[in-house]
Amino acid sequence: MDFLYTYESLKLEFPLTDPEKAKFVILGVPFDGTTSFKPGARFGPTLIRHATLNLESYILDYDVDIAEFPIADIGDIAVVAGDPRKTADRVRETIEELKRVNPDALPILLGGEHSQTLGAVEALKPASYVVFDAHLDLRNSYEDNPYSHACVARRISELGIKEALFGIRSGTKEEVEFAEENGIRWVHARDYSFDSFVDLVESLPEPVYLSVDIDVFDASMVPDTGTPEAGGLSFWDVVEAIEWLTANKRIAGFDIMEVAGTELGGVTALTAAKLMFYFIGAMGKKML
Repeated sequence: MDFLYTYESLKLEFPLTDPEKAKFVILGVPFDGTTSFKPGARFGPTLIRHATLNLESYILDYDVDIAEFPIADIGDIAVVAGDPRKTADRVRETIEELKRVNPDALPILLGGEHSQTLGAVEALKPASYVVFDAHLDLRNSYEDNPYSHACVARRISELGIKEALFGIRSGTKEEVEFAEENGIRWVHARDYSFDSFVDLVESLPEPVYLSVDIDVFDASMVPDTGTPEAGGLSFWDVVEAIEWLTANKRIAGFDIMEVAGTELGGVTALTAAKLMFYFIGAMGKKML
């Protein structure tokens, strides 16, 4: 079938399933129209897919081979250059079409700047939004654009969706006050622990949309991202959280955003690709 607005791009190398039958459906959003520091997130989907060529599909920790799971890759959204709202509309419409023909599909979004998570959340209508991010992203507007990457959590909160944010270490006083006034709970990277994660998410309503902005990791691990920040979480911090969520909550969708750069084989894309494999592995193990 033909999905709205998608075009062919580099796809995963191992055997893929028809999207109408797949459990996991990968979709790229090569957009960086509101990036405010380091450009290049438009290359994120291609960089992540290429990085998977370096990885074994067998996950040692789970004794599963994700190449045996029903995975589809439908390519990338044809973005509207410079317009995050119209591009997010295309993300929303594409995922809505996917869910119409395959209600059991779990979308995996590869980005691309974080503004595009909004389109996926609008399509999937989760009850809760759990995000790992260096930034609060609760600005009402940034550089006169309410759909900037710096506003995505604010726009999602306006949909009436419960939010929990982890790994935060950057934000404005206005964002902190907005979070307090609106019951948005967040954990600073310095205070993060697995227990703090479970304490916040165990009472969240289902289903949950899980978003990972790659800048949640320490900048030494992920130098190729739009707004890198020192003092971030470790890879295993986020994997452990993914394992708990996939075991204990119904997941509506998943994304890895803000991977940037222009060089194939970079450490940022490799980190993102490995994290995607762990997510698929943890979800697939639950299916077995």
